[in-house]
Amino acid sequence: MVARRLSYAELEAGLADIQCSPRERGSLVMIVRRPKSGEREVLEVGELHVEQGLVGDRWSRGKRRQANQLTLINSRLAALIAQTRDRWPLAGDQLYVDFDLSLKHLPPGSRVAIGVAEIEVSAEPHTGCRLFRERYGDAALEFVNSLEGRAWQLRGINAWVVKGGTVQIGDEVRALFD
Repeated sequence: MVARRLSYAELEAGLADIQCSPRERGSLVMIVRRPKSGEREVLEVGELHVEQGLVGDRWSRGKRRQANQLTLINSRLAALIAQTRDRWPLAGDQLYVDFDLSLKHLPPGSRVAIGVAEIEVSAEPHTGCRLFRERYGDAALEFVNSLEGRAWQLRGINAWVVKGGTVQIGDEVRALFD
């Protein structure tokens, strides 16, 4: 069954819920490893590694830019665009969090703890691609790349691992401020 693609107006109507995401203490809702192009493995537990990102993810194969080692997406946005949980992994991100990923809350250089691991937010924006459009529709790509969508980093954030460790569903997610 193919999920119905939401209109821009329907997506806008869901923005208020996304904007209510926790700012202080959120949670890791889903971990998705991509062993090969087009393949997804939903994990209960994953290992974040300083050099490999999510261990076993295809990112670690070949030469990749450090800024794209991991991508995080707000789980409320994933629920909105995907409509069913089994379609969340199609977004292509590794970590799905119930946490405020907005640019105001997590500007580039911010550090975030996920359980015992720590990541740093990249300055490179995560904007979506042809596959995101194919899976969720034109309106979804337009929505995440709108001015408000970019301010809330709705398509998610690029990051890299600065302190490795085991992460699991339900782990606390929190910003680390100086």
